[in-house]
Amino acid sequence: MIQSMTAFARSDRHIDAQHTTLVWELKSVNHRYLEVSPRLPDAFRELDGPVRELCRKHLNRGKIEIGLRYQADAGEASVSLDEALVQQLGQALHRVGELIHHPAPVSPTEILRMPGVLQMKEVDFSALAKPAMALLEEALTSLVDTRAREGAALTKMVEERLDGILVQVARTRKALPLILDGLRERLKKRVEDILASPDPERLEQELVLLAQKMDVAEELDRLEAHVTEVRRALTEGGHVGRRLDFLMQELNREANTLASKSVDTETTQAAVELKVLIEQMREQIQNIE
Repeated sequence: MIQSMTAFARSDRHIDAQHTTLVWELKSVNHRYLEVSPRLPDAFRELDGPVRELCRKHLNRGKIEIGLRYQADAGEASVSLDEALVQQLGQALHRVGELIHHPAPVSPTEILRMPGVLQMKEVDFSALAKPAMALLEEALTSLVDTRAREGAALTKMVEERLDGILVQVARTRKALPLILDGLRERLKKRVEDILASPDPERLEQELVLLAQKMDVAEELDRLEAHVTEVRRALTEGGHVGRRLDFLMQELNREANTLASKSVDTETTQAAVELKVLIEQMREQIQNIE
């Protein structure tokens, strides 16, 4: 199966025991190698290594941006007031007022600032590590599925361009005899314009040499062979992005040679069409893993 390197996935889960919701967001774009960039909250920094390792199990290429967010339930207070301590502080302040004439008033804000008055409710992050990794596994599975669907679409587009290449090859191959006949007539007329009595044998020799120089049968054969190899790679699937990129270079080389050997507009136009099709495929294949 062919996979694209471009995809997005999101997974979230509510952890009842911790009254917390975890959210993973994954974004993948094309890259020559696998590059994983986790963005984790400080409390989850210890998961950096396991996150990278899990990504390597699921993915082979691509630049992967991974973000984790967590949020406590709205009904769960993150801070609590130690009312007993506040009462004790109030009694102490009242006693201080009895001992000191005209004491300065103490505001509630100042009492809240005193150590121990506000109790911060802590999240047990160690208990969240395991469900967080299980949720990441789900997100990665979703990402891979999305990349596979995108890969199927890319495969279809590449197949269409391969069909276009074979059309141009067949058209050029069919036109070659007519091109050669036209070349013979043009060469014969040119020689006759220069010489009053042209040598038929010498004329035929020159025509043979010119025909050899413009012979593109080998290039057409190689184009067909490369198309077959591209289709074989698409059928086999797996991590074939680099192999397909190499085949695009080979196809482009044959198209350039075809253009350099061209002596007529039809062959030149075919070479131009081939290069357009190959460039379109190259852009699509850049996203294949």
